[in-house]
Amino acid sequence: MTDPVATLPSELDQLPDRDPEETAEWAASLDAVTKAAGPHRAAYLMRRSLQHAEGAGIALPKLLESDYVNTIPTSAEPAFDGDLEMESRITAWNRWNAAAMVTRGARYGVGGHIATFASAAWLYETGFNHFFRGKEGDGSGDQLYIQGHASPGIYARAFLDGRLSEQQLDNFRQESGGDGLPSYPHPRRLPWLWEFPTVSMGLGPLSAIYQARFNRYLTNRKIKDTSNSHVWAFLGDGEMDEPESTAALALAAREQLDNLTFVINCNLQRLDGPVRANFRVVQELEGAFRGAGWNVVKTLWGNAWDELFQLDTTGALIRRLREVPDAQFQTYATRDVAYIREHFFGAEPALAELAKLLSDAKIAECFYSSRGGHEARKVYAAYRAAIEHKGAPTVILAQTVKGYTLGKGFESKNANHQMKKLSIDEFKGMRELLGLPIPDSAFEDGLVPYGHPGADSPEVRYLQERRAALGGPAPARRVHAAALPQPEERAFKALYKGSGKQEMATTMAFVRLVKDLMRDKETGRRWVPIVPDEARTFGMESLFPSAGIYSPMGQTYDPVDRDQLMYYKEAKDGQILNEGITEAGAMADFIAASTSYATHGETMIPFYIFYSMFGWQRTGDQMWQLADQLGKGFIVGATAGRTTLTGEGLQHADGHSHLIASTNPASLNYDPAFAYEIAVIVKDGLRRMYGPEAENVFYYLTVYNEPKQQPAMPEGVEEGIVKGLYRFKEGTPASADAPRLQLLGSGTAIHWALKAQELLAADWGVTADVWSATSWGELRREALDCDEALLRGEERVPYVTQALSGAPGPVLAVSDWMRAVPDQISQWVEQDWSSLGTDGFGLSDTREGARRHFGVDAESVAVAALAQLARRGEIPASKVKEAREKYGL
Repeated sequence: MTDPVATLPSELDQLPDRDPEETAEWAASLDAVTKAAGPHRAAYLMRRSLQHAEGAGIALPKLLESDYVNTIPTSAEPAFDGDLEMESRITAWNRWNAAAMVTRGARYGVGGHIATFASAAWLYETGFNHFFRGKEGDGSGDQLYIQGHASPGIYARAFLDGRLSEQQLDNFRQESGGDGLPSYPHPRRLPWLWEFPTVSMGLGPLSAIYQARFNRYLTNRKIKDTSNSHVWAFLGDGEMDEPESTAALALAAREQLDNLTFVINCNLQRLDGPVRANFRVVQELEGAFRGAGWNVVKTLWGNAWDELFQLDTTGALIRRLREVPDAQFQTYATRDVAYIREHFFGAEPALAELAKLLSDAKIAECFYSSRGGHEARKVYAAYRAAIEHKGAPTVILAQTVKGYTLGKGFESKNANHQMKKLSIDEFKGMRELLGLPIPDSAFEDGLVPYGHPGADSPEVRYLQERRAALGGPAPARRVHAAALPQPEERAFKALYKGSGKQEMATTMAFVRLVKDLMRDKETGRRWVPIVPDEARTFGMESLFPSAGIYSPMGQTYDPVDRDQLMYYKEAKDGQILNEGITEAGAMADFIAASTSYATHGETMIPFYIFYSMFGWQRTGDQMWQLADQLGKGFIVGATAGRTTLTGEGLQHADGHSHLIASTNPASLNYDPAFAYEIAVIVKDGLRRMYGPEAENVFYYLTVYNEPKQQPAMPEGVEEGIVKGLYRFKEGTPASADAPRLQLLGSGTAIHWALKAQELLAADWGVTADVWSATSWGELRREALDCDEALLRGEERVPYVTQALSGAPGPVLAVSDWMRAVPDQISQWVEQDWSSLGTDGFGLSDTREGARRHFGVDAESVAVAALAQLARRGEIPASKVKEAREKYGL
């Protein structure tokens, strides 16, 4: 019978075989080895051959998975550059204080996580003692993305180093008093320590990749030499299930980011149980990273396993390690030696024979504690290999035991992520295991004590000397950036004067403004345009040949449109980050650029322009990350609104982003109607974010793709534009007693309000004043500040109340957003209030059809205005019915 595998088509079938006889001899040799020595020996020889071929420079596809063993054998480990005994004592103190801090906090029910740092302690300590560069040396230092749940261990180290006090440790997760510690890495809450927020899982690895990429961008553009900076991202194996965690792996490999290392703590446990209960997450991750082009270093087993591997003359141990799933390894760490002998070594006769040569103590050591991630020499070897590898990023897969050193009640238990405290007896057991000089009398008050060897102890001196040699404390956030000079007024004046009879969309107005600002001699090179592959949609193609699209490779091809004026130009020093179809990647770019003032002491001015709702809806979590990281810059929602994006339909028609944005305290949200408003807002944003009294905020502007004539800026409206409201066009009363009302419109809705103003005057003798509401959110923010001041005994009248004070008649607000957006300010408006908006799902139609559908077109606005006046008794109700019929509503 024909072997079905042999008949499967292969890419080799497409290649001519110049010597079929030789090919047949190789195949026969392989068959002979298989028959004589077994398939495992044949597989070994094949892999050795492939390894030899790779070393000889023969181009072959790479194997994506290696055996379940260390990449670096013990014999190849480099000399350890330090005092291992001293570092063990330092690590012991940090383990103790991390557990003590969380346990003491449990008195107040504030929680905390113990098991993560317990498993990863040596992964951090080895880095702090030997690799992580601080900011007080040359360059910017390294960038550390600390796994959020490991924060107690980082606080414990800062305590040992003298950077935190016992009182601060006791205020872990109790921040309201002003002297507490945030639960996780939160730069906005502890800005001198934390640089990068990481606990919204998946965003840390994504951001780390784009941070490493942005470091290269700064170097290639000659802004700052970042060649000595290395990005380290500490991640959990369970965290790698988040799609963002692996979304940009190919980018990192494609751009050869050898300034980046992922350290994945493979303790084989998620929050509720095993990571790959029936499979092996280490092998899966190895395949994913190798396939993406990364250098992979597996650090799985400690030195105790060396004896087992030396005794494994048949390969049975390697085979068994390859087949045991994660959940079973977790179980081995919790069961007795007899169980391990039966269920692990009893799987085949060769293993059973090997087990007879091992003592119970040796088996216990191997299966309970001897993991690569728990041994400093193993971790050191992996880190050294990572920083010395060139041409690709490195991922280190370090195997550990979750809850290591916390006792049998914690180690490898499914529930240990939710376990918030140890008992006194458990702490005493931990004390003996770690060899710490903490007397029983220290527990007399019923609380576990903090431990410290003394500010002048050998441990603290060693720690501080190590950090001094590496460039100062870490992690640490420093801000050295000076204020940027304001750009020349010329760029803004171009928009102040309007477009005359020419029509121009506000999207194009913003792009023109930035293009002019990028020419500024002082600050032009600091602009970072970011767009996810729709630059032409936003009219940005004019920037291609002038600013260039960033590529570390330059342009290695002849572009198809080279003979055109606005051709697609890539350059090593290109200024534009055109990211392809990845809003998440573009936001990660923005975060790196927007915080460069702290990370590198180089202030950059990023603007990220995206399509409709594919910002706050798709990447809103990253915008919270941006706020936490104290980022600055301009986020621009182009093709905004629910009715201006004709034909695109439900998932493109954005009527809610301003509502989502209003929840972010760091986001200043504007919906400008005219080009001159954009100029005023951007100018004020540059002052607030980059001036002498720089604020840690960012701007969100919505701009529209609907061409309109742009008026010149009226006199004296700048303050109203920035604050959020000013009267754009006062109505002319038809008579002294004509009914009157106020129409508030934002963004493109101002045009419907202006037309409604005309209809009301011409058809119904009603006078309407039209106001431009540039920011519903800023009006609300200022009003809330006034309310808060009132609680302190300080009486202030909100700006929106002042602006509308004395304005006759009711107020009707209209926008291209759902009604809840303008309704944010209703409680501070003294007049009768009503609003119109685009609530519900979007749909495909013409702009006119969509606006009539949502009831926000000029005729609908006019009818709604008449209805308000009728409710107040200022016009007959019959007029409303007449208007509906007249306008076909």
